[in-house]
Amino acid sequence: MKTPVLDFIEEYHSEDIMSINHSKIIHRLSVALSQFEDEYDILPELELELSSVKCKPDVCVFPKMQDDWENDIIFYNKPPLIAIEIQSPKQATTDLTDKMNYIYFPSGVKSVWIIVPSLQLITIRTSDGIKLTYTEGTIKDPVTGIEIAFSTIFR
Repeated sequence: MKTPVLDFIEEYHSEDIMSINHSKIIHRLSVALSQFEDEYDILPELELELSSVKCKPDVCVFPKMQDDWENDIIFYNKPPLIAIEIQSPKQATTDLTDKMNYIYFPSGVKSVWIIVPSLQLITIRTSDGIKLTYTEGTIKDPVTGIEIAFSTIFR
């Protein structure tokens, strides 16, 4: 009997696969969003447990929290204002939209950004039905008022 050969990609969840472009975008987003640190906490790769489901957006934006260096939290159970998802190589777009519709919005996330590196595309959807798509210009989040230049992400 032959042992089946597994494709390397199948050994990992599609959202766990990082790439150079994925990493660059996380970094560039974090740097661009840092100008809002007085009002918001920008938290990349934070483990969340929302509505009893564990998930990890690429970047979260929360209202400013009090620092507590003595008591850390591994699975944070409060929804961010913004959850940002960057499509990973080999990841289906429906993986991201399913997270948005079945985890993030029902848990109280107000705005979800979906970034598709290969198309240089950013879509923002809000829990109240607003849908914005950017391929240039200024990215404007309707929930928080955060604005960043598209060119800071895709330069």
